[in-house]
Amino acid sequence: MTLPVVFVHGIRVSGTMWSPVRALLEAPSAAPDLPGHGGRRGLPYDTEAACDVVAEAIADLGGRALVVGLSLGGYVGIATAARHPGMVAGLVAMGCTARPGRALAHAYRLAGRLAARNLAAADRLSRFALRRTLPGAAGEAMIEGGLSSEVVPSVVAAVTAEDPIASLAAYPGRVWLVNGARDHLRADERAFLAACADGSLTHVPGRGHLTVLADPAWLARFVDAAARAVSVPA
Repeated sequence: MTLPVVFVHGIRVSGTMWSPVRALLEAPSAAPDLPGHGGRRGLPYDTEAACDVVAEAIADLGGRALVVGLSLGGYVGIATAARHPGMVAGLVAMGCTARPGRALAHAYRLAGRLAARNLAAADRLSRFALRRTLPGAAGEAMIEGGLSSEVVPSVVAAVTAEDPIASLAAYPGRVWLVNGARDHLRADERAFLAACADGSLTHVPGRGHLTVLADPAWLARFVDAAARAVSVPA
């Protein structure tokens, strides 16, 4: 029997971003909202609370699942795998293979400060950018659950306090690292891959950070194959 899948969303969006992929998936799945996002908007964000949300979703699906995350969701998936290795049967970490260093953190903190000056304008700009980057159903799914620009500063603080490479090294399970070939967050992918006990690296040709979501059918097939792979005991 194929294991269930828990999807983890990116910064300031919600679990609805995964709806086009989930609609095509064979495996049962969940896509919870992280603290400060979607239905949990207004709740304080930190890594422990985010991992607790993912662990709760896994528990609701039977206690063991494949975890799939993109961007922030990938970093949260890595942190959850290190904290709950018995629950995370495998991990698909997408668009999250850059060390959260000073330059990256500075750029996101600046974006967060600018957004805080006018949250309504920041959300409007985000909706425009997401629809332009991902036309059609994929872009609409990104914004369907609402946008939470105010959470950006606390997310950046939490992510930069983590060591995702050490977390990968602590996780004994199967890891699929997936990056768009044009993704700016693949800078340290070789170091991330080297940290995995059982890892692989896949590049999606012609895709960027978010446009890996532009082909939900391909991604659903990839995730189903990963779920089947970890459904069979080693």
